Amino acid sequence: MPQRLLCAASDLSDTTAKIFEIDGVEIGVIRHKDQVVAYRNICPHQGGPVCEGLKMPKVCVEFDEEKRPLRQTFDGAELHFVCPWHGWEFRIETGEAVGDPKIRLSRYKVTERDEQIYVEV
Repeated sequence: MPQRLLCAASDLSDTTAKIFEIDGVEIGVIRHKDQVVAYRNICPHQGGPVCEGLKMPKVCVEFDEEKRPLRQTFDGAELHFVCPWHGWEFRIETGEAVGDPKIRLSRYKVTERDEQIYVEV
């Protein structure tokens, strides 16, 4: 597949996805855990701009013996995109839906070389 130059590596953030349009397709690109990931900016649920949603840590709930919630914490080691339309969550590292790993964001192969970011489309 041909590679397309997206931007300088220094243009990417690890807090917010940058959105690019290539041949009419929006692609969200974000730096995550020393790698760059790129997904089609469409939520598989109902088409929301998923990469423009919140980026937040995994929510963890601790329960007592009777399965009542005791407390809620956040796990910053696993970050999620939260679709701004209906709140569906996806693991940034893999693109899997948190509620059903069979559902995934469409991922693009990204290459970082010579301080530039390229995507295969």
